[in-house]
Amino acid sequence: MVGLGAMPGYGIQSMLKEGHKHLSGLEEAVLKNIDACRELSAITRTSLGPNGMNKMVINHLDKLFVTNDAATIVNELEVQHPAAKILVLAGRAQQEEIGDGANLTISFAGELLEKAEELIRMGLHPSEIIIGYTKAINKTVEILEDLVEKGSENMDVRNKEEVVLRMRSAVASKQFGQEDILCPLVADACMQVCPKNPANFNVDNVRVAKLLGGGLHNSSVVRGMVLKNDAVGSIKRVEKAKIAVFAGGVDTSATETKGTVLIHSAEQLENYAKTEEAKVEELIKAVADSGAKVIVSGAAVGDMALHFCERYKLMVLKISSKFELRRFCRTTGAIALLKLSQPNVDELGYADSVSVEEIGGVRVTVVKNEEGGNSVATVVLRGSTDSILDDLERAVDDGVNTYKSMCRDSRIIPGAAATEIELARRLKEFSLKETGLDQYAIAKFAESFEMVPRTLAENAGLSAMEIISSLYAEHAGGNTKAGIDLEEGFLL
Repeated sequence: MVGLGAMPGYGIQSMLKEGHKHLSGLEEAVLKNIDACRELSAITRTSLGPNGMNKMVINHLDKLFVTNDAATIVNELEVQHPAAKILVLAGRAQQEEIGDGANLTISFAGELLEKAEELIRMGLHPSEIIIGYTKAINKTVEILEDLVEKGSENMDVRNKEEVVLRMRSAVASKQFGQEDILCPLVADACMQVCPKNPANFNVDNVRVAKLLGGGLHNSSVVRGMVLKNDAVGSIKRVEKAKIAVFAGGVDTSATETKGTVLIHSAEQLENYAKTEEAKVEELIKAVADSGAKVIVSGAAVGDMALHFCERYKLMVLKISSKFELRRFCRTTGAIALLKLSQPNVDELGYADSVSVEEIGGVRVTVVKNEEGGNSVATVVLRGSTDSILDDLERAVDDGVNTYKSMCRDSRIIPGAAATEIELARRLKEFSLKETGLDQYAIAKFAESFEMVPRTLAENAGLSAMEIISSLYAEHAGGNTKAGIDLEEGFLL
């Protein structure tokens, strides 16, 4: 006889471990997933646009973030829900590919799912909604091609005025009111490192150095790489320098096991020390004989090694970060060697100048390489707190990524919610021509675009209903470029 309490479970209960939860059907699975995604998009939506609010996020390491950058917010939230995590991944992919628009991606996806919930409650099957949404996406791409500004594809990416004008919207969404200071700085930095073929522009060639103190108006652009540390020795400036990079440090190598040396006299002790000195001098002299004027160490610099570097007029830099060391190697064309030894000619890097300068009371090392072909520009940001500097850096990153997008495809479309309202209007007309059930899904897809003007208006403290109805009226009258002027509170 088997007692009832000992009977094995039947069906799915027998397959899953104790404490599992099985959800199925529309109510339990689909609508719950939609609800989670809606909650996530509601968090980021209030940060959309130039009047978007900052969020204060404290992550698992107790680090404080004060930002309106959606990509940073959702990354630090550590979302666990599988459906909401898909939105986080979509926002992250948008940030990595374009460098901006993560908030719009997450907010718009949340709005689409909210409209899908309404359709499900009306009785539509999810597969019919998917078919309708797919048709709407294809039609949206067609309409967008038609909305492109004529002549915008012929933009000159080396014209500072045009670059600043197009960069303003991306930078203003992160630092509203500061775009007039930031955009010219970012434009200068980008144009300095733009290659002959703009399509090959590399965003990693525009670096950011954050120095506490002063204000944003004290920020500047330096043609070269700025390292936030001083030179180790007394030599502070070298021109037309060949550079040797040692990832393992500049010091005498120690054995893995401990050894014991028995010394019988003072003469033996003196000779023992001389042998070590001679070995270090031999290594440093070999580096100097190779033509190098600068030694860069990825780890510790020994006192004895530093003494001989001074004797042979070698400038010494220490870069602790491996990522910074790789970047330095790419900038100068050097190959990082594992241990201190004589480098070959092809392992040496080159820089026009390596010098220690003082910016805002902070000593930094500036590496300039204008003729080397691997030019780097650094935007030196000044601010009163680390949090402000981090947010400024995100705004600069958005500006640089916008420049990259311009270099690859310079076409533009009307902003300030003009494009979204025009898409909504045309998609609604398109839905009326469809005869199947998917027409309802297309109409809801069109309604989802109203989220952009509604959110922009709400974040600016304006009446969303008035703004949307006014926009529809303008667009129906043929003014397809009508958008919202958030500063004045009316259409433009």
